[in-house]
Amino acid sequence: MLTLKNIVLRFGGPPLLDKVSLVVERGERVCVLGRNGEGKSTLLRVISGAQIADDGEVIKAPGMRVAEMPQDIPKTLVGTVRDVVASGLGKIGQVLADYHHVLTDIEHAAPEKMDALMTKLGHLQSQLDNGDGWSLDARVEAIVTKLELPGDTPFDSLSGGYKRRALLGKALALEPDLLLLDEPTNHLDLESIAWIEEFLKAWDGALLFITHDRAFLRALATRIIELDRGQASSWPGDYDKYLRRKEERAAIEAKTLFEFDKKMAQEEVWIRKGVQARRTRDMGRVGRLMEMRRQYSDRRNQIGKAEFSVLEAVASGKLVAEAKKVSYSIDGRVLLKDVNLNVIRGDKIGIVGPNGAGKTTLLNLLLGRLQPTTGDLKTGTNIEVAWFDQMRSALDPDKPVWENIAGGKEFVTVGYGENAKQKHVMGYLQEFLFTPDRARSPTRVLSGGERSRLLLAQLFSEPANLLVLDEPTNDLDVETLDLLEELLLDFGGTVLVVSHDRAFLDNVATRTIAFEGNGRVADYVGGYTDWLKQRPGAKVVTSKPGAKSAGSSGGPKPAVAAGPALNSKEKRELEGLPAQIEKMETEQTLIGGQLADLYGKDQAKAALTQKKLNALQADLNALYVRWESLEARK
Repeated sequence: MLTLKNIVLRFGGPPLLDKVSLVVERGERVCVLGRNGEGKSTLLRVISGAQIADDGEVIKAPGMRVAEMPQDIPKTLVGTVRDVVASGLGKIGQVLADYHHVLTDIEHAAPEKMDALMTKLGHLQSQLDNGDGWSLDARVEAIVTKLELPGDTPFDSLSGGYKRRALLGKALALEPDLLLLDEPTNHLDLESIAWIEEFLKAWDGALLFITHDRAFLRALATRIIELDRGQASSWPGDYDKYLRRKEERAAIEAKTLFEFDKKMAQEEVWIRKGVQARRTRDMGRVGRLMEMRRQYSDRRNQIGKAEFSVLEAVASGKLVAEAKKVSYSIDGRVLLKDVNLNVIRGDKIGIVGPNGAGKTTLLNLLLGRLQPTTGDLKTGTNIEVAWFDQMRSALDPDKPVWENIAGGKEFVTVGYGENAKQKHVMGYLQEFLFTPDRARSPTRVLSGGERSRLLLAQLFSEPANLLVLDEPTNDLDVETLDLLEELLLDFGGTVLVVSHDRAFLDNVATRTIAFEGNGRVADYVGGYTDWLKQRPGAKVVTSKPGAKSAGSSGGPKPAVAAGPALNSKEKRELEGLPAQIEKMETEQTLIGGQLADLYGKDQAKAALTQKKLNALQADLNALYVRWESLEARK
């Protein structure tokens, strides 16, 4: 389906992509992994055509359609959710959007405006007739229904999770053969992540995606492509096989490099021998040494691992925070109701719930930044807080990277009390994988992952005994996530973490505070998987992070996917659907012709006929969705 041959791309310095070659076949779900800054998003842009490579070939199968869901939500998208989904179709999508807006205007128009609106409607209908618009309209409606989107709701008013779902619909409207997804789970709540995961499992196209969410990665990937020092390597199989094989390859590479360096050192000693040795010098041996020197010079050593640590302050009191029958409301909306909660020194607490449920509000209440509407709050003694803000608001985008550390001081204090020592800010930043050149760059040019690392550097430059982490895992590469998990487990203080990363919660949290609707907050022992097993009405019993979760009332539900085999009644229904759809499409064509004859003659009757046509279209869309659902279960 897709072949990349020797792709080269430079932005100054060593190539970001250095003769990258890969093949993607139909039906594959390929995850692109690599450190922050290795070129993962750039590779997807090369495939989509948004970025032109300096050299190499991008070869696509004839007629292949590629669609993408970007990492960031575009600020230029306007209109309803249906408009956004239809925009994935290009010009004809805009005609469809205009057509539906005119229909809405007709329903509420004053009589004197009816003639102009009906004329406009006729013009749009003619364009749809000539451009296969009706079948495309049915496709858009089917996507809106399948993704459970509010089609007539303004896109700007949606939550982040539903905006990303609408962007997925926009990509699917093209009916792509290859779908490119860049961090699709960023800023989604747990229910939305489970929903999109199940949807993509059932989708039959090829998928090339970037993610830091290891549970999502484990659930979807059938192959891994790793970008490392400009090179791409392919690892068949799932994520766990990749980890095992990568460890084996790293050991082999280390041994090979050790032998190479040892041999080169011996040759360097030989060539520096005295006059007698130079008289009998083997020029072939000299040539081989020159080649070894060149190879050593060209070697791009693997970037080191981040090595940051938390500066622990003196221990806090045993009680960190206590809430008794705490309620909190804003603008008449109850976020918390009669919450009873104790936070004890050493707790590692994960906080989960839908977007907008009040997770950050709970953190602010526990730390005394907000006062409850009713109830009592108590904060412990000797609390030294370090707060990781999901909006990264603590970073000044106009300052160089190094000036965002420790208030712009040249030295950072590492350690506490008698063990404290001064470290130059540049050396400190290198522990977070910032080269001196990158440390002097403006903060605004950093990637999302680099901004997260910088915020961690800022956070850990001051002593703390209470870490408050609000979505710390967004954009971090997998290796940095592993290190952060180890750091938090070894940390002797208290940790409060809001996260939608299921693997992260399973690996770190010893307690889980869950928002369960109507302001109710419940306390469970263990991490995310433990919460799934224990919560009221739980339908999932699984030890695997990322397994499908039971949808809560009013929340996102699983996508249409293969379910139980068809019973005899459903089989008969499926057999009859094509004829039923054909009959309705014939009727639609007939009514469309009648409507065309009425334009300019009888506007009142034309309006009634138009409503009849709209109702028929809605029924037809529902049949398409039902047909697709039954077909998936054959």
